[in-house]
Parts: sequence; structure tokens; C-alpha cells
Amino acid sequence: MEGLGRAVFRDRPGVRVTVGQKARRSLTLTPDHVATYAQLTGDYNPLHFDAGFVERTKFGKLVVQGGLTTGLLHALVAMDLPGPGSVFLSQNWKFTAPVYIGDTITAEAEVLSVHETKPVCRLRMVVKRQTGETVLEGEAWCYTFTAGQ
Repeated sequence: MEGLGRAVFRDRPGVRVTVGQKARRSLTLTPDHVATYAQLTGDYNPLHFDAGFVERTKFGKLVVQGGLTTGLLHALVAMDLPGPGSVFLSQNWKFTAPVYIGDTITAEAEVLSVHETKPVCRLRMVVKRQTGETVLEGEAWCYTFTAGQ
């Protein structure tokens, strides 16, 4: 994208995003999260619900849906960095390890670049479990709307 640099969102009241800025958000995942996500999406994969099945896989125990992991990234972008009014333009991430029921995951975003003239930024995204192991990593582009746009 053209016009990227070390700028901040100019002439945007209340929107101050700078290169290097970070935010994080954590969540402990429960069986209720998994059940609610399944009710919303229809994802009843046995990897999430059938302990006997999953014991015979390399995971060994029940894992949460990937959407719960990425959902924490959505909350981080929407509420923390860049913050309210922000949407994803694109996402490029990979799952590097499973997230198990009972894990506490922490999502972190870091601003890598900010567009000179638009409320657009590029973020490095990482999610780790309570042990410090990375379970997701990648990048995303975000756009931040303000009232009246």
C-alpha cells in the first residue's frame, strides 16, 4: 500500500495510532464458550465435543474452535487497537498450535505501519497460551471509521 510510514491518523479526533503501539487482551476458554460458538455457527466437530474421539488424535484432549481464538483478535481490534470504529480489511494468520478448553489465551497486536493519509494501519498479531506458547501468528490491515463516515 502506498503512503505508509511512521505517521499517525491525522485530523481524526480521538484516533491516535502510532507505529510500535501495542495492546493485549486475554480470555480463559470454557466448555460454555465452545457450546455457544457451536450454537451460533453450527461447528459441532467431534474435536470440540467428543473426548473419546479426540483422545485418538494428536490433540489428545478437547480443543476449542479456531473462531474463538480469532474472535479474541476481533475484540482486540474493535475495542483496543486501533479501537472502536475499526474493521479488518484483511487478515493473514496461521494457527501454530491447538487451543484447549481451559487455556487462557492472550492476543497481542502491534502497529507495524500507519498510512499517511487514511485511517489505515498494519498490525502484527500474536496469540499465546498461558504457558507462553504461540498458538496463532500473522498480520492484519485495519481501517478505522469515525462518526459521520
